[in-house]
Amino acid sequence: MTIDWSSFTPAASAAGGVLIGIAAALFVLFNGRIAGISGILGGLLKPARGDVAWRVAFVAGLVGSPLLYMLFANRPQLDIQAGNGALVVAGLLVGIGTRFGSGCTSGHGVCGISRLSPRSLVATASFMAAGFVAVFVARHLLGA
Repeated sequence: MTIDWSSFTPAASAAGGVLIGIAAALFVLFNGRIAGISGILGGLLKPARGDVAWRVAFVAGLVGSPLLYMLFANRPQLDIQAGNGALVVAGLLVGIGTRFGSGCTSGHGVCGISRLSPRSLVATASFMAAGFVAVFVARHLLGA
């Protein structure tokens, strides 16, 4: 295994993490809600009166921001080494895990841990452990 040092961007990654943290803190401060994507999107599936506009704006920002970015910067090269079937299965597994875990990685990992939520600490540890196991199995046992 080698590291692609030209793609190693710790400063940009740290800046992105800080921006996500600030955005999540401002969201809870001004809106009183957790910035968990699955909860926000799930609220659009069963909309409550007066609870739709901010959810639509949030999702539109998530989708529109990368599109806006591409107007001013070069689009990064994508190298997806999985077929469409694997991507669909992976997406479904993430959705199922989100339901069983009562939230997604953004909700638990960013917002829950910052609030010292025991449920989020366990959920995030589980996400990480599952990722470590999956990489170990894929690289060392299956030889992928």
